[in-house]
Amino acid sequence: MSIALSSGATPARERPPLGTTGPVGWLRANLFGSWWSTALTLALGYVVVRFLWGFIDWALIRAVWTVPMGPHGPDATICRQMKGAGACWAVIGDKWRFILFGQYPYNEQWRPGICVALFIALYAASANRAFWRRELLYLWLGTLAVIFALMWGGFGPLQFVPDDQWGGLPITLILATFGLVAAFPLAILVALGRRSKELPVVRILCVVYVELIRGVPLISLLFMASVLFPLFMPEGLNPDKLLRAQVAIILFAGAYLAEVVRAGLQALPKGQSEAAEALGLSYWRKTRLIILPQALRLVIPPLVNTFIGFFKDTSLVLIIGIYDLLTAGKVALADPAWTGFAAEVYLVLAAIYFMFCFAMSRYSHGLELRLAAARGR
Repeated sequence: MSIALSSGATPARERPPLGTTGPVGWLRANLFGSWWSTALTLALGYVVVRFLWGFIDWALIRAVWTVPMGPHGPDATICRQMKGAGACWAVIGDKWRFILFGQYPYNEQWRPGICVALFIALYAASANRAFWRRELLYLWLGTLAVIFALMWGGFGPLQFVPDDQWGGLPITLILATFGLVAAFPLAILVALGRRSKELPVVRILCVVYVELIRGVPLISLLFMASVLFPLFMPEGLNPDKLLRAQVAIILFAGAYLAEVVRAGLQALPKGQSEAAEALGLSYWRKTRLIILPQALRLVIPPLVNTFIGFFKDTSLVLIIGIYDLLTAGKVALADPAWTGFAAEVYLVLAAIYFMFCFAMSRYSHGLELRLAAARGR
């Protein structure tokens, strides 16, 4: 017997079958959807569990955290007796200040520590859209001035520390930050110049610059900046090696970023430019207000990928004797007391690089989603 629904009544919404939604449903759909998927999931799960258990056993359970001090420094005998069965984190406890700050004077290492904190605070403020105003430029200029004042010193109670004694994480952050900040506007100008039809000389110069820089490795540019750059300077003017390395990184990053920006400009529909011209906008106003914002939004992933690559490429400055983070870690292992414990040092260095690179990746992903949502509205 069928029961007729009264006028205006709606049937009760049926719930989906158990096991098709929520975590259980996701597991069934993605990991246990068939016998082949189930077998592969179990096999990979076994490998992952074995690896994680072995790593935890090596890094935590059997690890050596401290060693006694001998007459000639730390005595790592207990670590050597482990024969690799457990990590020797005592090397980090003994060498962490050299790894982070290089040859900077020991009693003054609070200064580069503050500089690292200022860099991180500056990145955090720049990532917050609430700070995207003109005042952010003044914040950058003021913060960078404070950072260099702290690093160099030479006034008041701060002793002067030449930049050939800088090293570790501050050097990596200085080279990466100044390199990318200066290379980005250079890249925009080069990308626009390469697309220029009214200025053929400028277009040719931009093409030559990009192809020449992209045709050689960064190590060769650093070497030329260290050896050949002083030959072209006036007599008596010899920039230090940190400035030479910074110029080489800026030129190298600018060429690669220019191609990324040019890809965004080419992907933009021609109608956007024509509509701006129909409104009577000048070339620079059209580019600044309409073309560039849309083009850069299209290439956020490759831009951030390039940023991450150059952040890690700062380690190549070791070719001209600059103690960046990775080089400081290598030099710390030259201590005979810690020979054979490179894995622990490189794991810590990898964790530091990963934190900065992962933060850039996640921020770019969030920014891309927010811009896509705003465009959808």
